[in-house]
Amino acid sequence: MIRRLAIFLGSRNGSDPRFADEAYDVGVRLAERRIELVYGGGGSGLMGRISQGVLDTGGRVYGVIPRFMVEREWGRLHEPGVQMHVVETMHERKAMMAERAEAFLTLPGGLGTLEELFEVWTWQTLALHRKPVGLLNTGGFWDPLVGTLGRLADSGFMDRSTVDDLVVAPDLDGALDGLSARLP
Repeated sequence: MIRRLAIFLGSRNGSDPRFADEAYDVGVRLAERRIELVYGGGGSGLMGRISQGVLDTGGRVYGVIPRFMVEREWGRLHEPGVQMHVVETMHERKAMMAERAEAFLTLPGGLGTLEELFEVWTWQTLALHRKPVGLLNTGGFWDPLVGTLGRLADSGFMDRSTVDDLVVAPDLDGALDGLSARLP
């Protein structure tokens, strides 16, 4: 059973309102399952929605945010239920999130979201950790990426087993089941 889940997701809401609704719902459902949210500490976009869902349901939020983002007032620093850590660099942020989490799940997002996903997944393939990594593929959002990953494997740039080890699920229950089954 996962107790602390790192979630990577957008600092914007995206163009489809379903993304924001889903992020909030994921937060609610994590809190109901007593799974602590580990995330990048942002207060806007999908990051704000997921953390609000957790907080509204009485759950725990563990945020890690770089100082430059605090200075731009992008974080949720002084809210009850939020344990926020301010670090100096993005590298420290990702390392602290990875240390705290037992598994990683990626929701829709942009370049930063992809960068976080690929870094922890690379760490996993290099045996720097054994924590499972996944994509919440609501409405097929990640289908183009999954197709590209398959092409990388088919072209000999990565092992098929690496692609197959990535949990890809259309809903939160499937994602949590897949991640839980891969816990060390």
